[in-house]
Amino acid sequence: MSILNQKTILKPISFTGIGLHTGKEVEMKILPSEPNSGIVFKRVDLKTNNIVIPNIFNVSKATLCTTISNNHGVKVSTIEHLMGAMYGLGIDNATIEINSEEVPILDGSAKKFVELFLSTGFKTCDVPIKIIKIEKEISIKEGQKIISINRSKVSLDIDFEIKYSNQIISNQRNVVSVYQDDLNEIYNSRTFCLYEDIENLKKNGFGKGGSLDNAIVVDNNKVLNKGGLRNELEFVNHKILDCMGDLYLAGYKIIGHLVCSQGGHSLTNKLLRKVFENKANFSIFELKEKTLPHTFINKPELKSIA
Repeated sequence: MSILNQKTILKPISFTGIGLHTGKEVEMKILPSEPNSGIVFKRVDLKTNNIVIPNIFNVSKATLCTTISNNHGVKVSTIEHLMGAMYGLGIDNATIEINSEEVPILDGSAKKFVELFLSTGFKTCDVPIKIIKIEKEISIKEGQKIISINRSKVSLDIDFEIKYSNQIISNQRNVVSVYQDDLNEIYNSRTFCLYEDIENLKKNGFGKGGSLDNAIVVDNNKVLNKGGLRNELEFVNHKILDCMGDLYLAGYKIIGHLVCSQGGHSLTNKLLRKVFENKANFSIFELKEKTLPHTFINKPELKSIA
């Protein structure tokens, strides 16, 4: 069956851990769901109004993590690593039951999500996926921060750059073709912070569950984590993981070329909102094909549905 048909997980998966920012213990279960149901969060600690949809217009906060809320103020935060894992693995439909307001941080990357998804397996249906194709260049500039997205033939390319005065993090850049490249280093790259910022983060209500077990901590010219970095571009690779997760709030896979310098959750969300302001900026297609390509590179037939 085609990789361009919708898929969900084969059976329920459970995770336990703590929230990076709340410090609260979390239990989370991911359940298979029907075609065209999309990704849905359900706050099982609440009896009513507990469904929260990961959608760009439901992003209520984007400082240091992505938080989504429903019309009743019920929220789920730090969803980006989980969403990035599901984007990269092509999971179109799932119900995520969670008993707290924050997705567990696990090791600070998407590594454990991906490993358990792969070991559990997937169920593919005969319903084709839909994609969003960028038709016009859209860009945003805020001081030194820049982000843009433009047309691409058959891929989603993310060109991301970070610039830090810290000599360990420094300036890093990586370019990833999401549907064609090996994403293991992206999935395995952890969130990070400077040691000097930790006290201020906690004073502002962030990082209450943070530790060397779930974040890279850099102190001047030294990585404090035992074993150091997992890959030489781990800092920028984590930003690409975040970006993938935030892009999945568009609802479908995207065909486009994204370039970002020094951006983050907020800038990505602003870009997507700007894209969807005008229907001339994008098209939504249903993908159908006669062969089984490795990626979109075989140019499957595009059938417009919007």
